[in-house]
Amino acid sequence: MSIDSAPRTAADRLRRIVLVVALINFAYFFVEFSVALVAGSVSLLADSVDFLEDTAINLLIFVALGWPLARRALMGKGMALVILGPATVAGFAAIRRFANPVAPDVLPVVLASLGAIAVNGTSGWLLAGVRHDGGSLSRAAFLSARNDVLVNIAVIGMAVVTLWTSSGWPDLVLGCAIILIAVHAAWEVWEVSEEERLAAKALAGEKID
Repeated sequence: MSIDSAPRTAADRLRRIVLVVALINFAYFFVEFSVALVAGSVSLLADSVDFLEDTAINLLIFVALGWPLARRALMGKGMALVILGPATVAGFAAIRRFANPVAPDVLPVVLASLGAIAVNGTSGWLLAGVRHDGGSLSRAAFLSARNDVLVNIAVIGMAVVTLWTSSGWPDLVLGCAIILIAVHAAWEVWEVSEEERLAAKALAGEKID
């Protein structure tokens, strides 16, 4: 790669990385969503929707990176709400299954989760070096990718327990765990966004509330 073709600023590098991450997450959504329907797994279904969340977050970073600090802070709070999306989907799916918890098909769940770990691990690795370059926006993307790997590992653990017990309850319990992880990530992003909002007011010479 020539010097001229290399990104000249941290913002250029961040925009290139989030676009790549958005594309690979969008592609894998279709894989995991299809497997989740075939396997009958609530937790895998929730995780597949999470790939759409990651796609949205990274595409929004790509678009909003050049915005002023105050506007980025507002967008960061929006991203905190976006992170809650998959948790809501998992919650509704879990509620419907509580009356009749059916065990999912284990093998496709494990295989899809291994693929998800590869995608999310790659995304997290790419975003780790730029997570401070875009404020709350890039932090939202990094936290989402990091948490997704933890969820993927948990899904594999759930599959092992399901194989042992032949019960659908582990799948439902994991759905609740996904909700907790998403809420925690959303709170972290919200806090960083609030710091950016206060910083923008300070730079503008406004009174900090």
